Amino acid sequence: MDHEKVTGKRFFYVTALNVIITITEFIGGFFSGSLGLISDAFHNLEDSLSIVISFVANVIGQRKNNAKKTFGYKRAEILAAFVNSIILVVVTLLMVVESFRRLSQPQEINGQLMMIVSLVGLVANFVSMLMLFGGSKNNLNIKATFLHMLSDTLSSVGVFVASIFVILFNWNWVDPVITILIALWLLKEAYSVVSETINILMEASPKIDLDAVQAAIMAIPEIVKVHHMHVWMIDENHIMLDAHINVQKSCNMEQLDGLYDRVDKMLNDKFHITHVTLQAECSRGLDNSLID
Repeated sequence: MDHEKVTGKRFFYVTALNVIITITEFIGGFFSGSLGLISDAFHNLEDSLSIVISFVANVIGQRKNNAKKTFGYKRAEILAAFVNSIILVVVTLLMVVESFRRLSQPQEINGQLMMIVSLVGLVANFVSMLMLFGGSKNNLNIKATFLHMLSDTLSSVGVFVASIFVILFNWNWVDPVITILIALWLLKEAYSVVSETINILMEASPKIDLDAVQAAIMAIPEIVKVHHMHVWMIDENHIMLDAHINVQKSCNMEQLDGLYDRVDKMLNDKFHITHVTLQAECSRGLDNSLID
């Protein structure tokens, strides 16, 4: 599945499925008394909003560069991933709080109705998850939305398992316990997306060994020093590098063009750096450090 296929009809189908699941689980949760179903319903309600945010950001992110946005609009998707992940964390924490309340004040649950509704939710959530799986590999925005779908699928599995224990043993406490276990796993996954999006928005260096980058550049004979280096990411697929290089005094302008091309290709091949800006100097900055 390529990125383009995730952006149009699939977003619409996933949204429609989530709206149907939300209504079904709210009704089923109310009549069965299952916290798991009601939590699932709130998750799906929030997911519908998240999918819309994700889709809008996806469309904006594909706009071309212009004079006002010289780097383009790619960070719209990073912002959407950040917002969606924060929302997931908040909703998940609310689930945990309500689960502990239910443990201290157990309620009767209709296990059979709980099982039927959870199966409907499980199928619909699984289909939604599959629709977004391909695009989640290389796009944080779609990954954040995919995590929402995955969370709902796991919640539905948990509710289904809990319904079995409710039917067979009348263990109503299993419902909130499973909700807590799923919530803890979701918090870990959401944290990784939040952390990565914050790093990108703060223009933190990606997971690249800067000393290795320096050594690779210095391996080119014409270059005698690298300093004032900055490495950051526009999004999860575009790494930028800006640096000053000191070159041999015999290097002329025509030779610099070929030198720039060699550095560009080497950095792309070895470190997947997609955009390189170099400033060539003779003696200026020789005493400066790599990062200053």
